[in-house]
Amino acid sequence: MTSLSETERRKLAHIEICSRKSVEAHGTPGFEDIFLVHRALPEIDRDEVDASTEIFGHRFSAPILITGITGGTKKAYEINSALAQAAEELGLGMGVGSQRAALENPDLAYTFRVARERAPHAFLMANVGVHQLLSDRRMEEIRLAVDMITADALAIHLNSLQEAVQPEGSPRFRGILSKIEEVARASRVPVLAKETGAGIPGETAILLERTGVRGIDVSGVGGTSWAAVEYYRAHGSRRALKRSLGRTFWDWGVPTVVSLIEVRRSTKLTVVASGGVRTGLEAAKALALGADAVGIALPLLEPAMRGAEAVVEALKTFVSELETAMFLSGSKRIEDLRKVPVVVGGRVAEWATARGFDIRDYARRRLV
Repeated sequence: MTSLSETERRKLAHIEICSRKSVEAHGTPGFEDIFLVHRALPEIDRDEVDASTEIFGHRFSAPILITGITGGTKKAYEINSALAQAAEELGLGMGVGSQRAALENPDLAYTFRVARERAPHAFLMANVGVHQLLSDRRMEEIRLAVDMITADALAIHLNSLQEAVQPEGSPRFRGILSKIEEVARASRVPVLAKETGAGIPGETAILLERTGVRGIDVSGVGGTSWAAVEYYRAHGSRRALKRSLGRTFWDWGVPTVVSLIEVRRSTKLTVVASGGVRTGLEAAKALALGADAVGIALPLLEPAMRGAEAVVEALKTFVSELETAMFLSGSKRIEDLRKVPVVVGGRVAEWATARGFDIRDYARRRLV
């Protein structure tokens, strides 16, 4: 039997931990502070609601992206197969997990390639990280990652927190912005910068927009904490420091709703709101705040381990919740949802004040 590489073992551990342990942030993403004003007379019928939208020239039946979960192991093949079949059946989008394992060992490419095999028409996003950007072969590796799944877009994931607390992490980020620009300018598919659970503030979003990336996935605090995942992996006396770091930085970062607002008000980029989006109602709130799409990952892991049918059922519920929120706010189309009155309070409003902008001004601008 062929022994697993370090990357394969790590990927398998991530799946096992996320499926068995409590890995979500203790703090919330902030959706409890957002209220859509109820339309007692919506003046539309429920069956008139149409959640379809267009992103990067690709038509989605609803603005939902299954964000990158895994890849690089036999178990990942089964998970990606189920997720991709669901995305294809429902007309949604999907991003694969980090493709590093397959770039290091081409024999693992099948665990990612299955996404395109099962979803020949769906919007698919490739995924590379800082490790690939630091490689002298970065443009070749990125081309291989995109070609591996015939991707419609490329996500560059930013995981400084995870690298800092991971037992075998390599937190090397000097000069990464220029590498992102090199890739974004040369890529034949749209490039998105994607956080991995710690959020993106407005200042960083502005810098990223200047590189030429076409979008940002905020992936804020409130969903999966990769500091938590690495906390569980850091066993033994030699890893005591990393375990302590994972515990201390479990909730580090910018809450999802706050990050969404900051990126939206700071840039003109396509924005994906992910990080603790657990219901279609929360998706509606994110879209009303200016997101172009929402991303879901952890809630689909367990269904994916049971098969495509379970993923389809979970996503159908999610879409139904989104459409119901649209109906109750009088939104026939996604464009209408972006114009409904929104009330923002609690921590989100406090954060905005602390950051020096009036959340009421943001709401007014959003309605223009």
